[in-house]
Amino acid sequence: MLRLENIRKSFGDLEVLKGISLEVMKGEILSIVGPSGAGKTTLLQIAGTLEKADSGRVLYEGTDISGMKDRKLSAFRNTHIGFVFQFHQLLPEFSALENVAVPALIAGQSLRNAERRASDLLAMLGLSERLRHKPAQLSGGEKQRVAIARAIVNAPSVVFADEPTGSLDSRNRDEIRRIIRQLRDETGQTFVIVTHDASVADYSDRVVSMADGLIVGVESTLP
Repeated sequence: MLRLENIRKSFGDLEVLKGISLEVMKGEILSIVGPSGAGKTTLLQIAGTLEKADSGRVLYEGTDISGMKDRKLSAFRNTHIGFVFQFHQLLPEFSALENVAVPALIAGQSLRNAERRASDLLAMLGLSERLRHKPAQLSGGEKQRVAIARAIVNAPSVVFADEPTGSLDSRNRDEIRRIIRQLRDETGQTFVIVTHDASVADYSDRVVSMADGLIVGVESTLP
């Protein structure tokens, strides 16, 4: 579903990615682990079209998106890619329902359809009683569930998550981990997760280990 071919990226004299090639399968939960500075987040940003590689190709279902112009790439990102970050990055002045509906509105859906889809997703994630609450009125775990709903509102090909449990306590970490697995099992959603959380990696189908800008190991956790 997603293929990275010989991705290289430098910032000044520092070569962060040194020729990374990786395939992600549809409906897979893939975790990327490794020490700080290994290049994990940079790889995630390039795969998610937030950053451009110096060389190499990024292909979604065979389509090379590496050379897309900014406007076309933004439209592609909105409909094909979802993001979840360590800190939820919700719009503070918007309710949970409005935060989730925004990407659907950007994609051209009517307000009615966008809010219906957002409401359904928030109910699926146990937040049906919190639709009108703003982020300041939500717990950390609730905010991250809203962020996950926002990431999948347009039924993207893949969701990229950068340390999605990093700011949560153990109970909420367990809940987010369960939700990711539930969404994969029930909707076939694909997740690529950068994490230092061993429990998240253990719940993945494959774990990719990085060090010094290279992939140094790939382990399947499937029986």
